[in-house]
Amino acid sequence: QVQLVESGGGLVQPGGSLRLSCAASGFSVDSSSMAWYRQIPEKQREMVALAVIGGATRYADFVKGRFTISRDNSKNTVILDMNRLKPEDTAVYYCATVHAGEPVDWGQGTQVIVSS
Repeated sequence: QVQLVESGGGLVQPGGSLRLSCAASGFSVDSSSMAWYRQIPEKQREMVALAVIGGATRYADFVKGRFTISRDNSKNTVILDMNRLKPEDTAVYYCATVHAGEPVDWGQGTQVIVSS
């Protein structure tokens, strides 16, 4: 059974950094494309970063140069390093498996608040 558990969210000041982790079980993260999404209240969930099988990554324009997605295969974990955070990055962040370009399994989400 696939399970994804996010952690690492919290309150951070503008310009600060956070590291989100997504611990996976039931499969190996290096055998699946993995993504981070985020959702702001009353808006659709949007993709933030994608790591496809083989290592290539893609980012939404609004996080390019600030966020980095990576895998830690030894811990079966997907990581999102977020730098130079802005108030508009405030959202619930979700980890997901991706198949044929579509998210399939979701974690429960972790809240990120960027505020002074």
